[in-house]
Amino acid sequence: VQLQASGGGLVQAGGSLRLSCAASGRTFGRYGWFRQAPGKEREFVATNTWRGGSAYYTDSVKGRFTIFRDNRNNTLYLQMNSLKPEDTAVYYCVATGRAYTQTYFLTLSSSYDYWGQGTEVTVSS
Repeated sequence: VQLQASGGGLVQAGGSLRLSCAASGRTFGRYGWFRQAPGKEREFVATNTWRGGSAYYTDSVKGRFTIFRDNRNNTLYLQMNSLKPEDTAVYYCVATGRAYTQTYFLTLSSSYDYWGQGTEVTVSS
């Protein structure tokens, strides 16, 4: 199983970026994104079921970020719009074979068995 994230970079506040994550090796119950800002704890960003239709976001990104998957090539995406300096972090794509439905489990890093290598996003003010 492999998750390969890409798409990070430097962007001005208010701009957009699309993160990608190539998933291979198996199908999953749920996938998502976490991030870790310099000097801070890793935090949950967004998750969705493999089939789609059950997206869940942390409050700080609701209305700005969209999580989705391309069924044709098993690529996971995080579309990030209206970026803010506080979105600056290393972003990790994650996945699990379990299709969690309870919110408590959706946001726990320990709920996800597979992690990509991270891609860095820097938002300048």
